[in-house]
Parts: sequence; C-alpha cells; structure tokens
Amino acid sequence: MTYVYAFLFCGFVCLIAQIILDNTKLTPGHVTSLFVVIGAFLDIFGIYDKIVLYAGAGALIPITSFGHLLIHGAMDTASSLGPLGLAFGIFDLTAAGISVALFISFVLALIFKPRH
Repeated sequence: MTYVYAFLFCGFVCLIAQIILDNTKLTPGHVTSLFVVIGAFLDIFGIYDKIVLYAGAGALIPITSFGHLLIHGAMDTASSLGPLGLAFGIFDLTAAGISVALFISFVLALIFKPRH
C-alpha cells in the first residue's frame, strides 16, 4: 500500500504543478521555488514528517522534500549548536544532493557546447 500512497503523493504534486503552470504566468523555476518553500513550511509545522510516514519515498523524491530537508537539518543542528547551527544545519542533510548536482552540472558543461 506504501507504493500506492507514494504514487498518489507524487502524482498530486505533479498535478498541482501542472495546474499552476497552465493557469498562471509562473515559470517552472518559480513553481520549483514555490514547492521548496511549501515543503519547508510543512516541515516547520510537523506536517511533512507525517506525509513521509504514509507516502514513504514518494514524499522524499519531489522537490518539496528539499525544503523539508533544509528546515529539518537546520532545526536539528540549531537545537545542539544554537543560532550558529541554523547556518550549518541547512547543509547537513542536503550536502550530498547539492554536491552531486554541482558536479554533474560541471561535467556536462565541459562536454556540451551551449547554443546561441
């Protein structure tokens, strides 16, 4: 049943994104940023953790999870290091994903030539 919940949650996120893209003048970058902020707000109020319990990896894959991980890491580290932990904690849970994205972007920039 976890697979069904994962599929439904990811599908719901995609549906909302498509509705926003079709009915507004927002660009995909705006929608992506909006979903990161929504994921962060849901984590602040403890809602996203409950979604992860039901949807499993389906809630950890979409872009909303990035906002969740940013806030989750910051709050966990802030509880032990204080205000300085907010700055360091943001990168605790997201460092691997950010590093891979930067590395792959660099390699692809070396391989491909941009079009003018």
